[in-house]
Amino acid sequence: MPTSPHKPIIGLTASLENGKAFVREAYLTAVVESGGVPVVLSPLPGQAHHVVRLCDAFIFTGGDDPDMSAFGEAQHPTTTLIDARRQAFELELLHALDTHSNIPILGICLGMQMMGLHAGGTLDQHLPDSLETAEHHWNGHEHEIRGDLGTGIVYSHHRQALTSAGSFDVVARAADDVIEAIQDPAFPHRLGVQWHPEKTADSRFGLELFAALIRAASTSETS
Repeated sequence: MPTSPHKPIIGLTASLENGKAFVREAYLTAVVESGGVPVVLSPLPGQAHHVVRLCDAFIFTGGDDPDMSAFGEAQHPTTTLIDARRQAFELELLHALDTHSNIPILGICLGMQMMGLHAGGTLDQHLPDSLETAEHHWNGHEHEIRGDLGTGIVYSHHRQALTSAGSFDVVARAADDVIEAIQDPAFPHRLGVQWHPEKTADSRFGLELFAALIRAASTSETS
């Protein structure tokens, strides 16, 4: 009997709230529809080096706000912090992935912010304080992005944004100059997007981002 072709295993970071670890269904559906097998990662520290050996690619998912005291900054009073254990695990995982450049990564919203902060970037913790058009990025608004990835309309839900990308290149911005996508020039496929591709109707900036991650994971397996 012929065996089924191997599908890439995609590890997804999980939220940790009220005693539950979870990933929103839209992320799982996007991975499955793009040809991957989603695996929800335990958001507890101390596992990153083991997890890296199990997965072919990673998605750092969205969520609430990072604790900026870990990066030497005071916390803005309006922020809603992610669980400290989730943040510790994700930073641990990013550190472990620094030495595995063949493993693709997609960061989404909070995930992009964590990638940028880990790479030495900076964060505006409350866009309404500094940006007249902050509401264009909040509560499921759709707006245009432009850059190396092309031009299109994306779905946004965030009140924070990177103000610099550290060692990443900025590859897309909104009309109000908010950083919308970052890419690591040193690694083959490491992309962070501020919007939510799992909810974006334009496939180029939606499902195609998941498909590209899975294609990259398939290629890295055979290289």
